[in-house]
Amino acid sequence: MGSGILARALVQAYRQALTNASKSGVAQETIQNTIRQASKTMMEQEARQVLGVTEQSSWEEVLKKYDTLFERNAKNGSFYIQSKVHRAKECLEAVYRGGGNQGTPS
Repeated sequence: MGSGILARALVQAYRQALTNASKSGVAQETIQNTIRQASKTMMEQEARQVLGVTEQSSWEEVLKKYDTLFERNAKNGSFYIQSKVHRAKECLEAVYRGGGNQGTPS
């Protein structure tokens, strides 16, 4: 008998929590955070702009640009730019691996 009362109280509390969450916008905020996280991933076009390469560029050209930009920013540049360059290389590496463009990632 006691467990039945506890179960009903738990269900009521859960329903009330859902109602409160939808009224306060917590559910909407969670969705917005998910969208923001997904939008932080770099797209291929942005990666190509960061590294200054075209769709016709070989993987070796991508690596050459990456090495140059990464080293420049490691010495006396910006950590932010250096991380953008690194993310761009990671993005294009996935593209070259999956798409079979000219050259192959090592």
